[in-house]
Amino acid sequence: MRIYFTFEPRQDLREPLVEEFPQVDFVFQSGLTTEELQKADVVVTYGEDLNEENLQYATKLKWIFVASAGVEKMPAQAIIERGILVSNVRGIHKTPMAESMLAHILAIKRALPWMYEQQKKCEWSKKGKQTELCDSTALILGPGAIGSEVGRLLHAFGVQTIGCNRSGKIAPHMDVMVSFDKLLEALPKADIVLSVLPKTRETTHLLKEEHFKVMKKNAIFMNFGRGNLVDEQVLIRAIKADEIGYAVLDVFEQEPLAENSPLWTLPNVIVSPHVSSHSSRYVERSLNIFKPSLVKWLDGETDLENVMDLSRGY
Repeated sequence: MRIYFTFEPRQDLREPLVEEFPQVDFVFQSGLTTEELQKADVVVTYGEDLNEENLQYATKLKWIFVASAGVEKMPAQAIIERGILVSNVRGIHKTPMAESMLAHILAIKRALPWMYEQQKKCEWSKKGKQTELCDSTALILGPGAIGSEVGRLLHAFGVQTIGCNRSGKIAPHMDVMVSFDKLLEALPKADIVLSVLPKTRETTHLLKEEHFKVMKKNAIFMNFGRGNLVDEQVLIRAIKADEIGYAVLDVFEQEPLAENSPLWTLPNVIVSPHVSSHSSRYVERSLNIFKPSLVKWLDGETDLENVMDLSRGY
């Protein structure tokens, strides 16, 4: 069996993998080539290099392991038609992303951006508008692995959590659950509105002008899921109209964010270049999911961890 990694893990991660599976012919190569695709039984990828054109060369391919949670850039229909199994690393982002989100929330609440600006100007001032996170309410759109971890951490700070998903079905570390159709009723209660929703047809432009109009004027809006959640012009209008207090954005409709986008310079906006999930342990955690699945695959099993339904986008 030939397994083709289209990226190169660190040597200290690669060597144990090769030793643990001596029956497998591993190929590690930064950048995808059609020559290697033709030979591969399994492809391990970040999900951005496969397309409909090069997939046709992968005639032996039966399983794609995506070292990412999102698969929106992959040729879903072509993969479905070929009957290729796809699994991903859903859940490994929860620690770095939850830490990133909590860092931004605490920074805003304790006026750290303001302090940094004062230091640059060498000004000693105690006029920062510091508030407390305790006794706040956070509405979490998409309380899956990541959203639930954020909820767990927020509970430690005395924050009430409202989870919101398509069904309203209960989720871990959520005090209250609502469905998408009850979102307008829940938003006015939230001091923090945080989205970690995936990109699907249902989540595309889920938030509209009416949603921002009912948010608290000092609410912190955070998008760490996918940029399709809200039309960028709708968001810019809401920020300019002071309908929300702060926007923390890790994802955007078009990435990289255009240099002339107003989001770079609007007050009370933090632009994070889609890095909230980055961690020195990212590939290590990915391989910890890949290895048990590979054991099953070699035994002829297909009930792998995190098998995806590409027709639904997750």
